[in-house]
Amino acid sequence: MPSVHHVSAANGDVLLLIGTMKGLFVLRSNRARKHWETGGPYSVGSPVYAAAFDQRNGRHRLWWAQQSFRWGTILNSSDNFGKTSTEPETYSIKFPAESGVALKNIWQICLDAPKQPDTIYCGVEPAALFVSRDAGASWSLVEGLFNHPHRPKWVPGGGGMCLHTIVPDPVDRNRMTIAISTAGTYRTDDGGNSWQARNQGVRAEFLPEKYPEFGQCVHKIVQNPANPQRLFLQNHWGLYRSDDGGDSWKDIANGVPSDFGFCMVAHPHDPDTVYIVPIESDEYRCTPQGKLRVYRTRDAGASWEPLTRGLPQKNALETILRDSLAADTHDPAGIYFGTRSGKIYGSNDEGRSWQLILEGLPPVVCVKAAVVGGSGKLTSHAARKAASKSRPKSAKLKPRKVTSKKPARAKAR
Repeated sequence: MPSVHHVSAANGDVLLLIGTMKGLFVLRSNRARKHWETGGPYSVGSPVYAAAFDQRNGRHRLWWAQQSFRWGTILNSSDNFGKTSTEPETYSIKFPAESGVALKNIWQICLDAPKQPDTIYCGVEPAALFVSRDAGASWSLVEGLFNHPHRPKWVPGGGGMCLHTIVPDPVDRNRMTIAISTAGTYRTDDGGNSWQARNQGVRAEFLPEKYPEFGQCVHKIVQNPANPQRLFLQNHWGLYRSDDGGDSWKDIANGVPSDFGFCMVAHPHDPDTVYIVPIESDEYRCTPQGKLRVYRTRDAGASWEPLTRGLPQKNALETILRDSLAADTHDPAGIYFGTRSGKIYGSNDEGRSWQLILEGLPPVVCVKAAVVGGSGKLTSHAARKAASKSRPKSAKLKPRKVTSKKPARAKAR
């Protein structure tokens, strides 16, 4: 087994949680974000598709999903940046026995707003949503979505039948938007009791009917809290924006080399700014022309610009997956992404320049960024900027300790 290293972090430091096909790595830097320490690997040898850092209610808790083809998928956590980790006595997230469905993977760990400090959501495969109201001690299936009448007609995509994106509304606690491959976008306005397809204007290139009610292969949806009615969507072919909470979508693929891609992240302070990394096509899933370019819009999709300084522009046939692009909340914001070739790139100036932070990792499938001690709230300057741009022009867990030097394994029950 590889030796395991650990990091510690102080307030203002930036953490990058890097999920790979062979375990979780934790990177730390100070506010300058020029030099990085590497911790891990944790859950050695196991794919880690989802991770999160929970610092609500004074916690400093890492969460990550550990997948085992032999033992199944479990949630691990650590309250000391990975030095010790917890293993559930039994599988914490599981479908009811009477459903006849077995958990295959956890694709997303989503922390609710600070006003709901003990609420966590998990998106899983086969496509379903689970919620915990006690900081992860227990979990329940959101049955309103699981029993949706569309469910028997959902068809798995290339990555499986997965619920990979969860977007809670920052203002209306009863509203949430989720994305499923390949079912499309669904939204609840009543706390999860009922869900409606929200795919108007989004095409399904691979279906005979190009604009069905559902069946789209949505790859990612993002939102800036300063303007929760505005959503951006990266589709399996297609870039879109919604200004009405997902009720309708407008094509914004203006000036990009391809409108196919997986990843997307919203700027933490500016609701008009979004980042993507285009991929050539669904049959050739590499960066177009062998150039590694992050594209940014600063006008809500009216135009896109390539960001290339510090990124290779020759022989860079890279693939960046749906959850491998992230942003921190510093000002200027840091932007980060990981590749299937095991490289981590970062920018400490909102994408104007880039550096190779780390290479030689296993294939990267998840990148999450967090500022330690950060509230997630906008700075006063950033808040004023966001407000002006969005304004209309007209007017307690009791864990069992396990060693971090070998993979944890949940007990079957």
